[in-house]
Amino acid sequence: MKYDRIDARILEIVQKNNRLTSEVIGEMAGISATACQRRLKRLRLEGIIQADVSIVSTKAVGRPIGMLVLVSLERERSDIIDRFKKAIKASSEIVNGFYVTGDADFVLYVTARSMEDYENFTRKFFYENSDIKGVKTMVIMDRIKVGFSVPIVDPS
Repeated sequence: MKYDRIDARILEIVQKNNRLTSEVIGEMAGISATACQRRLKRLRLEGIIQADVSIVSTKAVGRPIGMLVLVSLERERSDIIDRFKKAIKASSEIVNGFYVTGDADFVLYVTARSMEDYENFTRKFFYENSDIKGVKTMVIMDRIKVGFSVPIVDPS
């Protein structure tokens, strides 16, 4: 997947606000609206832009409690890992999931309506899964930075 300097500028712009029109993005990037539309379409088709999303306030939607959960599996076997990855993807409580190196096998970002709600989730999702060796929960006190923006390297 290759991109040029103009694509890099477009990526910087849409990461800050993907609701801008092609006209505005094109003007900011120094190209026409039609050229901007073509580039955006290509960036999406090539998977450079993976999704267009809105960041929602967890408090506003009634899920004010957030946890980072470190999960260790009993064994590192591909079938167990794949099964757990599938369970992560199927869970609406898990906002983000990462397969990692280090002391834990997975790091999960989980939201809940209350601590009781989270306890019910842990019983169902973690404690009933015999493939899980250990779970360590860290309650999030404050969300300091939330987003998906990544630094864009100018390819020139």
